Amino acid sequence: MFPNDHPLPKTGGLFKRRRALLLAGVFALAISGLAAGQAFLPPTSTPAFAQITTDRPAGQNSFADVVERVRPAVVSVKVKVDQPQNSVFEGEGFNREDLPPQVEQFFRRFFGDKPGTGMMPRHRRVTGQGSGFFISADGYVVTNNHVVDKSTEVEITTDDGNTYTAKVVGSDPRTDIALLKVEGRNDFKWVKFGTTSPRVGDWVLAVGNPFGLGGTVTAGIVSARGRDIGANIYDDFLQIDAAVNRGNSGGPTFNLAGEVIGVNTAIVSPSGGNVGIAFAIPAENVSRIVASLKETGTVARGYIGVQIQPVTKEIAESLGLKEPQGALVAEVQSDTPAAKAGIKAGDAILAVDGQRLKDARELSRRIAAQKPGATVKLLISRDGKESTVELTLGKLPDEKRAERTSPKAKEDSGTDMPRLGLSLAPAKSVAGAGRDGVVVTDVDPAGPAAERGVKAGDVILEVGGKAVSTAAEVRDALGAARKENKSVVLLRLKGEGGTRFVTLPVGSG
Repeated sequence: MFPNDHPLPKTGGLFKRRRALLLAGVFALAISGLAAGQAFLPPTSTPAFAQITTDRPAGQNSFADVVERVRPAVVSVKVKVDQPQNSVFEGEGFNREDLPPQVEQFFRRFFGDKPGTGMMPRHRRVTGQGSGFFISADGYVVTNNHVVDKSTEVEITTDDGNTYTAKVVGSDPRTDIALLKVEGRNDFKWVKFGTTSPRVGDWVLAVGNPFGLGGTVTAGIVSARGRDIGANIYDDFLQIDAAVNRGNSGGPTFNLAGEVIGVNTAIVSPSGGNVGIAFAIPAENVSRIVASLKETGTVARGYIGVQIQPVTKEIAESLGLKEPQGALVAEVQSDTPAAKAGIKAGDAILAVDGQRLKDARELSRRIAAQKPGATVKLLISRDGKESTVELTLGKLPDEKRAERTSPKAKEDSGTDMPRLGLSLAPAKSVAGAGRDGVVVTDVDPAGPAAERGVKAGDVILEVGGKAVSTAAEVRDALGAARKENKSVVLLRLKGEGGTRFVTLPVGSG
């Protein structure tokens, strides 16, 4: 029934004709609406206009031409690693040694402990994925060291889907670069390193294998240069905002000329996924490392044999420098080029071969970039006077972690210096502290020494350039600095991390 309970008309022929016309009209509207890409609208509504377009060609300002040229040179890298495995439950840190004897015997009886049997294998095969790119037609591939580190098998898959076995020619953990080689072909598509450093704001393209999705292209800009992310002293990264995720490691970052300007190596991500902050090793560094790996399989770096730290504003003031620049020598290792050239702890190295240093990291990079046996000239500042020292570089030793133990100081053996927030004792009176210097036995967390990073167990070797062995000598050195109208004094400390310099305000001594 219609509204108001009006009965249907009895005129059958007329009703049929009207119904047919009505259905035909609805059908026509539906067809015309579909053809025009519009939805059916009520009679009282205004039909939508067609989508607005421009006269610009669809391919203009596109990255497609660059991607088409470079993507065939980018590969997916798949590795296999054998790892010891004593865990019953993968990833839980539940080792067999942690089990009660009865439970361990149960697992041994029912599952065994031989490799490849039961639930307790001695080794497990782990697979990982990353990215890389050809740098020559004969099969040399660049990737990250951490992608292929400790691998037993390496395979690369090209953009056309072909898979090849690759061998590791050499790797450099310090810069996280590795060089691979694929044998059997001399016609691989390859790309070259850029010769011009990118500027902040330049467009970049990242191509790689995120989450195993090979041939993925993302775009962004260079966000910053010279980033130090705390990886090591050679940090000098490009920061980009092109999307980079797990699996992009080792892949290239291109400029719009199709040149490699960096190798993607790390991201900042609280969630583990892309947040728009990624880091790439600059091409100028990669090309130098790759050339050495290709030639010898290793990277030999120059070495002078000093432990250095940054020159802060307060340290510069205490050394009589006009501005905080260069590198402060905290310790000189024996029988090294620096020791033979007469460099001493407390010297500030200001320039290498006439080029001024901005900071301590730049000194490390400048020296490491040169080959052992090269001769360099260092501009040194000592006691407010500058001089030039010439030395021949040695070879940087392999990475070793020196095991240092903090001397355990006795609380009742110290002499208090409350205004500095320190308690001190002669090193020779504290077991394990050695014969030289004064041990910090306690530090007030709210005192000026704590603010500058002085910790209990540190050994004060020098104050204001003078060796100290008692708390009284520390006081005298502070008093001498006050008489010279200095606001801070330089302390040379030995601690868990090695030898370093800190400054303390002399007015508080």
